[in-house]
Amino acid sequence: MTDAERPSGEDWDAVAAAIRGRMAETRMTQMDVASRARLSLTTIRELQNNLNPRRRRPQTLAAVSDALGWPSDYLDHVLRGESPEPHEDEVRDPVLHALDCLGQEIRELRDRVEQIEHQLAAEDETP
Repeated sequence: MTDAERPSGEDWDAVAAAIRGRMAETRMTQMDVASRARLSLTTIRELQNNLNPRRRRPQTLAAVSDALGWPSDYLDHVLRGESPEPHEDEVRDPVLHALDCLGQEIRELRDRVEQIEHQLAAEDETP
């Protein structure tokens, strides 16, 4: 689907990425999600890989959200480019908190390395 054909404000790539990420986190298969959501395997495959992006019934995204352990409106928020509220369990999960902290530290280290590289490059350029 081209940008001209895509309904404005809908980000099906983000929906697909969210589904793939959550399936990896939970180690769920397409069959697991399809069974829990009571949807066809084809529908799950299309959503997970952003194949045949088109308007879907709100109930479809809600069913997939529920099947993945998210609030029912989670994927709808993702589709509209909004930041969905994390699930209650995610807020209290110490492992997720630790991962967030590690992510922040990695970003800070990358910034420091980049600064050092710029300094070294500048020193190499001066006669």
